[in-house]
Amino acid sequence: MTWDAAHPDHHAMWISPNDPTLIYEGNDGGVYVSRDCGETWRFVSNLPFAQFYHINVDMETPYNVLGGLQDNGSWRGPSVVWENGGIRNHHWEEVGFGDGFATLADPSDPMIGYAMSQEGFLMRWDLRTGERKDIRPAHPEGIELRFNWNAAIAIDPFEPSTVYYGSQFVHKSTDRGDSWEIISPDLTTNNPEWQRQAESGGLTLDVTGAENFTTMMTIAPSPVEHAVIWAGTDDGRVQVTRDGGATWESVERNIRGVPANTWVPHIEPSKFDAATAFAVFDNHRRSDWTPYVYVTHDYGRRWRSLATGDLWGYALVIEQDPVNADLLFLGTEFGLYVSVDGGREWLKWTHGVPTASAMALIIHPREHDLVIGTHGRAAYILDDIRPLRSLTVETLSEPIHLFDIPDAQQYMVKQTGASRFPGHAEFRGANRPYGALITYSLNVEGLPHPDEEIERQRKAAQREAGVPEEEAAGETAAAEREGPPDRGPQVTIQITDTEGEVIRSFKGPAKLGVNRVAWDLRRDSFKRPRGDEEMSFFERGGAEVLPGTFGVRIKYNEHEAMGSVTVLPDPRYDIPGADRQAKFAGIMHAGALREVAAEAIDRIQDTRADIDVVLDKAKQAEEGAEESAARSEEESANNELAEAARELKKKLKGVEERLWVPPGTKGIVAETAVYSRIGYVLRALSSSWDAPTPAQQTYMRQAEVRLEEVLAEFNRVFTEDVAEFRNKVEAAGIEFLGPQEPLQMPER
Repeated sequence: MTWDAAHPDHHAMWISPNDPTLIYEGNDGGVYVSRDCGETWRFVSNLPFAQFYHINVDMETPYNVLGGLQDNGSWRGPSVVWENGGIRNHHWEEVGFGDGFATLADPSDPMIGYAMSQEGFLMRWDLRTGERKDIRPAHPEGIELRFNWNAAIAIDPFEPSTVYYGSQFVHKSTDRGDSWEIISPDLTTNNPEWQRQAESGGLTLDVTGAENFTTMMTIAPSPVEHAVIWAGTDDGRVQVTRDGGATWESVERNIRGVPANTWVPHIEPSKFDAATAFAVFDNHRRSDWTPYVYVTHDYGRRWRSLATGDLWGYALVIEQDPVNADLLFLGTEFGLYVSVDGGREWLKWTHGVPTASAMALIIHPREHDLVIGTHGRAAYILDDIRPLRSLTVETLSEPIHLFDIPDAQQYMVKQTGASRFPGHAEFRGANRPYGALITYSLNVEGLPHPDEEIERQRKAAQREAGVPEEEAAGETAAAEREGPPDRGPQVTIQITDTEGEVIRSFKGPAKLGVNRVAWDLRRDSFKRPRGDEEMSFFERGGAEVLPGTFGVRIKYNEHEAMGSVTVLPDPRYDIPGADRQAKFAGIMHAGALREVAAEAIDRIQDTRADIDVVLDKAKQAEEGAEESAARSEEESANNELAEAARELKKKLKGVEERLWVPPGTKGIVAETAVYSRIGYVLRALSSSWDAPTPAQQTYMRQAEVRLEEVLAEFNRVFTEDVAEFRNKVEAAGIEFLGPQEPLQMPER
């Protein structure tokens, strides 16, 4: 098996006992399948098993996620795509090769950045040119540098062109890596007994860089005070400088309870106080799974443990919220934990994040998303963590609490750049829901607990799938399907305009605790005829609102909460407000035309159904007549009524077929009816946000003319033929639909 056929680092192989041509092979790149005894291989691309060492973000719109993968390079990919089809493999691009570790974008230019590979090899990438310039520092006196397998790197928070890099020394570059200076002594123990990596391997040498020891693992400059920099090593040293590297103080001896020489994978300087920092220690390599998490408020003189009995698994990384100092996130070998009280208590986060090694955490400073890099289950984004900042006992005790709603970004949805119909052979990451994220908490008696709700949805989905109860035991995947048949309790969500008018009403989940739903920035759908409730392939619902501020009201039983949301325009467009208003007015007028047509169709359907009821009642009356003379008269009247009904149905059908293509019509017919013409106008107008084009205005006028012609015929049939039939029905003593006002064309 050559490198161009499959990833070369092999770990597992299975050969089918029933078909030896079928081979499954597991390696550092994932899973490969061969069906010809290994002559050719297919990569299984729908398994998201990436092993991230680090996670970072940039400040583009939408922002990108960056990270390094175990033996699979360094990558950059979008947090959300403004297109359909989800986040797909082709959206991600490799920015560095080798074992990928920390990957950072330049804060002043996200098209350039840094990526490292094993043994401290460091490059500066440029996405404009494709350049990957080697910028690995060297010691000017020829001293051999020791770089960790996963070396330390950081960009200065105050100077975007300044980079810090760690071997046993702290290296500093003020020109993005073109030149370096050393600003520290050896900050490790420098124990020569732990520096025999060149002899590693046992029977045969295996010197890959992973064996390096007494090296630096983390460099963390303070975002509050320029001269404060923290450093942590793989042999237990924690060092801090308060003068930009001129002097360093070793403070690990002040951290009580941590075994000597325990790895320091991460130090997190406080975003609020230069004297405060958090540190995590990882001692699992000595069979110690204890979580070691500490905080100092005086530059390392005293430390307090934040590890409580709530935690399970050794700690790997900690992240402090940039707004609420007491909101902390902790990554452990067995998943993500969150604390809202500065680490006094921790809660395991299980909503959408697996029990996997959470190696890296970062909060996007603009979007306020938490990005999680796991070692084995790829990357996750928790959209908009701002509600956690105001999560209190008082908040959760309210029957309904509506959290502040972040601005909602409009954008034109692009067709994906790959296959429209990829099937299931490729993994597709979930996109952030389009529109406004509405988060609310409920504390009303009788609501299901979240765990109970998950179990209820699981069982409902299994019943829908026809899975026997005994076969369904232990299955949970079905519960994750969106929109199970039995939705359980729901809240009503109303969106109001500046006049307070409700323009959209829809349902949302109602479970005990925090709930979230997305409003897609659309008004209620225009009325559709019965039998045409499902959206067509080309339609997405009601008209999308214009940018502005809208009210949000959430109701559950007698409880309600109110808030507001601002809708922002697509930043890629510069369309005058008058043009957008003209387009919106055109869409609303076309929708009004459709609603008139839909009402006409419904009236025809109602009238036809009532005709059948009348004929059925007449037949029952005929069968109930006892005397032959009376029966003969009844038969004669019913025959006349039946003939009139047939004639009326024929006329109604003629009008209906001018309005639309009725359900059940055989074959694919030309859509020349009014309803289809109006539908085209709606789709055409909704295809952009600028002013209506002359062609669109022409199609609108043509649709108006056709509708006006059909309405004239429709109103004539109802005022004359239906009225005449009503008189005959009433003469026979049978009730019939009452008369209705003629339908009018909507005003512009």
